[in-house]
Amino acid sequence: MSTNSNSSSSFQHGSSEQLAGRVMKVISTFDFKSVVFPVIGVIVFCLLWSLAASRIDTSLGQFPGPAQVLSQSQTLLDEHFAEREKEQGFYDRQEVRNAKKLAKNPDAEIKIRKYTGKETFFDQVITSLKTVLFGFLVASLFAIPFGIACGLSDGVYKAMNPLIQIFKPVSPLAWLPLITMVVSATYSSESPWFEKSFLVSAFTVALCCLWPTLINTAVGVANVDKDLLNVSRVIKLPTSVHIRRIILPASIPMIFTGLRLSLATGWMVLIAAEMLSQNPGLGKFVWDEFQNGSSNSLSRIMVAVVVIGLIGFALDRVILLLQKTVSWDKQAVLR
Repeated sequence: MSTNSNSSSSFQHGSSEQLAGRVMKVISTFDFKSVVFPVIGVIVFCLLWSLAASRIDTSLGQFPGPAQVLSQSQTLLDEHFAEREKEQGFYDRQEVRNAKKLAKNPDAEIKIRKYTGKETFFDQVITSLKTVLFGFLVASLFAIPFGIACGLSDGVYKAMNPLIQIFKPVSPLAWLPLITMVVSATYSSESPWFEKSFLVSAFTVALCCLWPTLINTAVGVANVDKDLLNVSRVIKLPTSVHIRRIILPASIPMIFTGLRLSLATGWMVLIAAEMLSQNPGLGKFVWDEFQNGSSNSLSRIMVAVVVIGLIGFALDRVILLLQKTVSWDKQAVLR
């Protein structure tokens, strides 16, 4: 009996030591700086924001602090759920009405009408995300191949460089009316895949976020290690293989730097374009609240500002994660 008791005690003691060892190992590998410092930075920022907000009075009342913004965030969330309940009720009533009609006449023609209630704040967020990603993808599909061509051929670069330098600094506000007119004149369909407002915003984004990716790709390709180029030349790799095996892997850091800059630019451009053209999205939400001028307008605008910033940060992290996934150098420091 004593032997069994001692064995059980030794087993428990050994298990406790193993558990403690695992906990210490997790703690030792955990990077406290990556968590503690950002938290401290956010807390200090919120304290300064709250202090400054309490001293600013506007025509619409006191400037909102973190507490007011958090409260208004909950209000916007409640409004979203209330609108979804209305939408569900609308479709439920249609279903009941159509069921009664079919019960009376099985051959009766029924219609499902689309719910036309107002878009909530979260609907606007989704609209803006879809728009910026579409425009960013369109820009990337053109920018990366042209950037590779400019990097590989000095002649192509010299031919395209004047155009790049001319159109790169053009403001999105200058492109917007031109794109609006072109889309209105050329895009028409009884059942369009995309709304005109969506295409106007997306193409404006595409034109403005094209250049960072194109330029960075060209620079990255032009600065590929000469030893790698010599090896490719010696073994006589076909052009397609040369680009796929040598150029692209070596250029990935610069290409993704361009993509990150392009996506950040596109996100900023989109908000401005939506505000100016009143196309659906976060920009329209901000402008509508500004025009509304209610006592809660400033708080709701600040919610949008914070969300715009958080989405921009999240999009950048997604591109960074993608770069880590496709990069051959897994030890490279990415910021």
